[in-house]
Amino acid sequence: MPDKKRILSGMRPTGKLHLGHLVGALENWVDLQSEYENYHLIADYHALTTNLDSSHIYDNSIDMLIDWLAAGIDPKASPMFRQSQIKEHTELQLIFSMLVTTARLERNPTLKEQVRDLEMENISIGHLGYPVLQAADILLYKGEVVPVGEDQLPHIEITREIARKFNTQYSPMKPVFPEPEGKITRFARLPGLDGKRMSKSIGNTILLSDSPEVIQKKMRSAITDPQKLRKGDPGRPEICLVYTYHQKFNSQETPVIEKDCRSGKLGCVDCKMNVTQKVCDYLSPFREKRKYFETHQQEVKDILHEGEARAKTYAGHTMAEVHEVMKLG
Repeated sequence: MPDKKRILSGMRPTGKLHLGHLVGALENWVDLQSEYENYHLIADYHALTTNLDSSHIYDNSIDMLIDWLAAGIDPKASPMFRQSQIKEHTELQLIFSMLVTTARLERNPTLKEQVRDLEMENISIGHLGYPVLQAADILLYKGEVVPVGEDQLPHIEITREIARKFNTQYSPMKPVFPEPEGKITRFARLPGLDGKRMSKSIGNTILLSDSPEVIQKKMRSAITDPQKLRKGDPGRPEICLVYTYHQKFNSQETPVIEKDCRSGKLGCVDCKMNVTQKVCDYLSPFREKRKYFETHQQEVKDILHEGEARAKTYAGHTMAEVHEVMKLG
């Protein structure tokens, strides 16, 4: 049986995760465990590009790790680790920074959007070089596949360019690094309760750890079709946020819900109550697992330290190979 391809994926440590994280990433990561060899990165250095306050990074990392474990990430199959604890990330980033120009980084579409908001003189070197550190994250573990949303594909292209340039410059006969492929996540981004991008900073999220009572309260505020003011009014499910949630968490009933919404038979309050129950049922196994890990935090920390030891071993092998082909020692 051929070796599994390796995946590197990760998140910034923002604390407890929400439904968007589950739908957009975590479920995909869990499914990929049987097909790929997965490495999962807690990107604590990346977090500093937008917020220099590091006082809560460790606690947020533990909270996020608990959610990963509760969602089904298997620590035996998929090591989880903090970027800051594997010093080889920053060494490889420094080497890679010699292989890419600032002009190339400034053409990155994601940075272009941020420059419009912040102006170039307010962009730090670390922010500008974010894709270079990301390339080091991926290639340090020789990641061949990276699960991403479409907006992250330009970052993957920079990683491919850096890998190609390093191989051409230092090891053309026996490439050190693969050129990773982006793997688009299969489910579109789940909107927040106000229809905008789901974000804790906006306050439009349902956390994976929320109780059924909290979920019910939050779902009452979810926007619906503005033209459907009362039961009996015909609705337009294609523009209704609540119907989007039905499509994910209540797919078997969506044909009936769509029909009854359009005819006016189904009112928005009943529709929200229905999907609220489905979301609560969907998250019930997750909440049980999370409760276990919350009360066994030493076990969570042990899992983290074991993952970091495994990651450091692999990273050390990669950097030894890099030093060898670069004639650095």
